[in-house]
Amino acid sequence: MGDVTRFMSDLNKIFTEVLKEITPTQKEVVLINRITEKLKKILDKKAKELNINYTKIEPQGSTGIKETQLKNDFDIDLFIGLDYNQFKPKYKGLSKNKLKKESKKDFLMLCNNWILQSLTLDEFRNPHLLYAEHPYITVKYILKETEVKIDIVLYFDLDLEYIKKNGPITAVDRSPWHGYFVRDNLTPKQKDDVRLLKQFFKSCYSYGDKSAIGKIGFIGYSAELLIYYFNDLAILFNNFNELYMKPLDYYNRNEDELRKIIHFQNDYLIIIDPIDKNRNVASAISERAYKYCNLKISEFLKDPSPEFFTIKPISEAKILNKKDPILSKIYIIELQNTKKEIHYTINRDKLYSLGESIKANGEKEFSHVERFGKIIFEVYFEDDKEQYNLAIYCEKPHISNTYIRKGPPITETKHAINFKKKNPKYFEKEGHLWVETLREFNKFFDFLNKFFKNKIPDNLTTNNISDAFKTKSSSGKKAINILKNIILPLYI
Repeated sequence: MGDVTRFMSDLNKIFTEVLKEITPTQKEVVLINRITEKLKKILDKKAKELNINYTKIEPQGSTGIKETQLKNDFDIDLFIGLDYNQFKPKYKGLSKNKLKKESKKDFLMLCNNWILQSLTLDEFRNPHLLYAEHPYITVKYILKETEVKIDIVLYFDLDLEYIKKNGPITAVDRSPWHGYFVRDNLTPKQKDDVRLLKQFFKSCYSYGDKSAIGKIGFIGYSAELLIYYFNDLAILFNNFNELYMKPLDYYNRNEDELRKIIHFQNDYLIIIDPIDKNRNVASAISERAYKYCNLKISEFLKDPSPEFFTIKPISEAKILNKKDPILSKIYIIELQNTKKEIHYTINRDKLYSLGESIKANGEKEFSHVERFGKIIFEVYFEDDKEQYNLAIYCEKPHISNTYIRKGPPITETKHAINFKKKNPKYFEKEGHLWVETLREFNKFFDFLNKFFKNKIPDNLTTNNISDAFKTKSSSGKKAINILKNIILPLYI
């Protein structure tokens, strides 16, 4: 047996072994179907009472028509289609923004008056409205020892050709077509490969919008498309390191053509949605999630083991060694969310935005002179505890009290005269005026303290802002561990 054949045989043995652990049982599948049918009946009954028309009610997502879910993944996404033609007359002549607002109002009305009013059975617990951009109902099905989270989502049931030509009306109108695409284009073996790939991404803490590494990790549909484009998990793993250089396009456009499209220009990865040629499914996938997964895939290929598919709890950083050269450059902001109704994605996005501001202002003085050197941050949150953390690495935590600031060229007489008036201690060098300037901050912690206090979101209270050694919470220590041991080795 040749080396390549032996290697592939070893890989397949590992894949088969892992699949036994992660494939849903028949009992789970039957349970999901039973809950789905019960929901469809009660929603249909209430719709008839209220004289509400809909086109279809279908389970979408991995537990629905895709059938790519993992074992113990009980979440159900139930999608309710609405006939856009019924709403079209009232939306006529509206701009895209106004149409979004009006459709949101209609969806809110249906969520409150129809869906919420349908969920009266005892086993449907705590149904409530949620939305970031698109309103939907979330509810828990609890019966004996069974607990299943259910999202019920309204969408406009549009023809595929309409979406391809005009794009969707709402953000979720494509989703059912994603389900049909996966159902019709992936074989049972490929769906198993999707399961393995999802499990791998999860083991790398790089899956979904709760990804611990980067703002957003790989999503289910991106995993399904990766298997579709590469046909096979082993082939994908062998080509994963080139993914950032080679866009995947269902419509066969080359990289130059794709990069000319404005909203693709800053995307790190490109995986084009077969349902909508103007959508990059990978646009939100974090560069660092990709880089860390790429590192772990290369390690797996060098020394294959089922261990790479094991999801392990994130451990707390060891913060006692004050001589640790990296730990001594890390700072932590530990926060508590006080308004539970605010969705975790909103808090997450606010903290990433805040981290970007700290980075931009901390790396450069107002005059663009280097300040505290390279700054790298990561957000880690545990939304069940309403705890949010911002861990920050600063290359130069202590800097000089002053810096040399460059002024205008000596030849620009008017500007030079004004500069000299404002800065009597100026000096000339290399054809420019210069002056030694007192810094506002020469310690990063002082800068961080003041900067952060002016920017903290209203719904977040500060439990702690300190150097890494004084971290208080378990989630804060996990944030430091992620930054120190996973993120920083990728960049320094």
